[in-house]
Amino acid sequence: MNEIISWIVATVGDMGYAGIFIMMFLESSFFPFPSEIVMVPAGYLASRGEMNIVIAVLAGTAGSVAGAWFNYLLAASAGRKAVSKFLKEHHLNKIEKFFEQHGEISTFNGRLIPGIRQYISFPAGLAKMHPAKFTFYTALGAGIWVTVLALLGYYIGENQQLIHRYLREITLALIILLLLGTVIYIKRKK
Repeated sequence: MNEIISWIVATVGDMGYAGIFIMMFLESSFFPFPSEIVMVPAGYLASRGEMNIVIAVLAGTAGSVAGAWFNYLLAASAGRKAVSKFLKEHHLNKIEKFFEQHGEISTFNGRLIPGIRQYISFPAGLAKMHPAKFTFYTALGAGIWVTVLALLGYYIGENQQLIHRYLREITLALIILLLLGTVIYIKRKK
């Protein structure tokens, strides 16, 4: 694992912000690629003065949005049959039903939940969510996640054990906050 991480740090360092963009594009498209493997090393490189953390976060967020748009356009143009190749039918039904009622919050929340982040663009594309809203909520959610990962790399980038520990705690805290926010959102909407 250390060899892979070292390779990614070197690749991101060599390719710079374009490498961050490309890898985060892949992470957000239907080819799941862990974002922590890209943004934590970018934050670490920023802590060493080899990158600018603001530009790294912007490149990561832009790559995430571009990858999300890839999935959105795939779903919008190819339809449900194509999307069902990536998601099981019962999962797709549940996501679509919830998405019909709560598209914006779903898009935002989905960008912050591991395992869902890559696929939340499919129901948005199927529903042909308004492009400006899709971009805004995708960028907002992705921006938060990318910033958290970059800051994690910036402050504790050399200590892999601390990163894994804090990443689990941060992910759990985000999920709890998202659940609370979603409950409040749904109650207010009713």
